Amino acid sequence: MGSFTNILKLSVGTESMADLAAWQSQPIAQTTDGLPRHVTRMWPKREGEIISGGSIYWVIKGMIQCRQRVIRLDEVDRGDGIRRCAIVLDPELHATAASPRRPFQGWRYLKPEDSPPDLPKHRQNEDALPEDLSKALAEIGVL
Repeated sequence: MGSFTNILKLSVGTESMADLAAWQSQPIAQTTDGLPRHVTRMWPKREGEIISGGSIYWVIKGMIQCRQRVIRLDEVDRGDGIRRCAIVLDPELHATAASPRRPFQGWRYLKPEDSPPDLPKHRQNEDALPEDLSKALAEIGVL
C-alpha cells in the first residue's frame, strides 16, 4: 500500500460515536454523492499520504474513540473566495482503543505508529465506559 498518514480531529459537540454517526447522516454533512465529509479551511499538504490509506481519528470528549477511512479530498466553494477542503470519508466508523488527547485547534497529522488500534470486531458495539473511568484506565495504559 505504500506510505500513508492519518489525521487527528476533535469532534466538537458530540458526546459519542453514535452522535458522530447521527451528525454525518444529515445532508448538510454529506457530499453530493452521499458520503460523510468534514470541511476545513486548511488543505493538507500531505494529501497523497492521506488518501493512500489514511484515516481520520476522531477525538470525542477528550479521547480518541473511533476512526474513518479518508476516501478523497474535495475543494469546496461557498462563494466567498476562500478555498476549503472537504475531507470525504467512508461512512463506516471503526471503534478504536481509547486514547486521551488534549484539546487543539484544527486538525493534526497522526503517524500510523502513534494511532490507536481498532477494537476487535466483537467489541465494536460495546457501550462506552463512563468517561472518567475510560480516561483513568487509558492514562495508566490499561485501555
